Amino acid sequence: MAQSSVRGEGARPRVPQAGELGWDDSMYEEGGEPVRTADDEGARPGGAGDGVRPADDTMPLSLQGQGRHGGGKDGGRHGDEGRPRRRRRILRWSAMVLAVLILGTAGAGYLYYQHLNSNLKKDDLNIGDAKDRAAKSKPNAAGQTPLNILLIGSDARNSAENQKLGGAKDTFNTPARADVQMLLHLSADRSNMSVVSMPRDTLLQIPNCTDPKTGKTYAGSTSLTMTNDSLGRGGPGCTVATWEKLTDIHIDHFIMVDFAGVVSMADAIGGVPVCVDANIYSHTSTGHGSGLKLKAGTTFVQGKQALQWLRTRYGFEDGSDIGRTRAQHQYMNSMVAQLRENATLSNPGKLRSLAETATNALTVDQSLGTVTKLYDLSKELKKVPAKRINMMTMPWVYSSDGNRVLPKATAADQVWRLLREDIALDGKDKKKTPAEKTTSDPAAADDKIAVQVQNGTRTSALAPVPGRASAVTELLVGKGFTQSRADLSAATAEATTLIRYPSADLEGDALRVAKSLGIPTHAVQKSADVSGVTLVVGADWRDGTKYTAPAADDSTPSSDELKTGKCMHVDPNYTWS
Repeated sequence: MAQSSVRGEGARPRVPQAGELGWDDSMYEEGGEPVRTADDEGARPGGAGDGVRPADDTMPLSLQGQGRHGGGKDGGRHGDEGRPRRRRRILRWSAMVLAVLILGTAGAGYLYYQHLNSNLKKDDLNIGDAKDRAAKSKPNAAGQTPLNILLIGSDARNSAENQKLGGAKDTFNTPARADVQMLLHLSADRSNMSVVSMPRDTLLQIPNCTDPKTGKTYAGSTSLTMTNDSLGRGGPGCTVATWEKLTDIHIDHFIMVDFAGVVSMADAIGGVPVCVDANIYSHTSTGHGSGLKLKAGTTFVQGKQALQWLRTRYGFEDGSDIGRTRAQHQYMNSMVAQLRENATLSNPGKLRSLAETATNALTVDQSLGTVTKLYDLSKELKKVPAKRINMMTMPWVYSSDGNRVLPKATAADQVWRLLREDIALDGKDKKKTPAEKTTSDPAAADDKIAVQVQNGTRTSALAPVPGRASAVTELLVGKGFTQSRADLSAATAEATTLIRYPSADLEGDALRVAKSLGIPTHAVQKSADVSGVTLVVGADWRDGTKYTAPAADDSTPSSDELKTGKCMHVDPNYTWS
């Protein structure tokens, strides 16, 4: 008896036949070189956005049909005109879905798909206070919406396997830390992708977070705290909340993997190629170091050695967390290339291994909790041309003691603005006119808005303008903002005039101040560094009472970044012969 073709009426998903979802000639550019897909820079898919079907618990559309061969008279392999179907490309995460190919019937494939779904672990997306959350990204003129996905590497030691890999027995079952944090931004038109890493040693303020499982509220940090501590304050939803508070970028999804997951993924694909420019042994006489020991050149790392690579800081470059971040970028690029090479229909056993490994390794937010949703996003990611994938490390400066890093104020803010406004980091976008920022938060009366005015007119070549904060404060008072006050502390250096505000309930007030002074709304920024509406008079307004905004600068701040194909530099103090 023919099966029903209507979903919800007993239909079973069709298992694709060999060749239907494999590589095709479109994967190669002229000259025969493989075309790298959007996932080739280490991006892990994160969820639904423009072009992604509404969330449900059904099979991907490409895996639905009427039994094993579908309803076509040619057994589902050919269309009505007998032409072979165009074979589809495999991305890293679509391998999780394609594992159903190894099962002999559609019914078994469906059961296995449900099994893969059950492997995925889920958690709440954002557990911070509402006031610290960023507004959702707005669609462009074509109705397309960007996607922001936070990728988290956890150092959890909550299992025997993770404890063995992570070491430090005294930390067993202690709160996990987010040792790897990368924000993946997929542009609204899917023309480009940006991945920005934050070093785990970055000092910032972590917001209030409430653990959804226990109801416990973790008070926000009152002093600068290492960003990796956010994961231990209720889960990955607190890391998301921390990023949103810092960047004012709405995060749509997160994907997290732990020690065991990193190792199992590397093992499943037979190792990941990494490269060093000299022999390295990451070990000190006092017991510090990851234990990584490699010969110069390229080595395929897997198992514990893969984890050691990702955790190494002693031995790479200057021994800081920045070197470790670059090594992680190299690993991610290589891992995706290996996944692409190995996840082919000619090796169903490896497909099944990849499917089991990947789904067991991941924790995702609740709205990303099925293989279908991961598969759907993979189709969005592969729309991005390989040459438009950009990776960088957040601009940073060393803290006063030299042991930690801080976001480099102006440069980091510029990166976050580019992502918020969906401007590509490679500078190849057509010039965009910044959209006027609006808010649902009504402004208070002008004489009720408290404004602190800071002098940011200092530059590398010019001393600050004396009394500039006081002069602009007088201007504001004259316009009716009678609660304006000048900050008489030391002048800072700000290239352009900005208005900062700490939370959504003051956004309307900040925009009102901007309008009164003729400051463009893109210069109004949410910031964890201020406690109220703060006007920073920049070097572009050193005199006069009328502000003239400079032409928009959409350039990407420079970043020490790993060049493609470049081996990690080894500190001579950590070499061996």
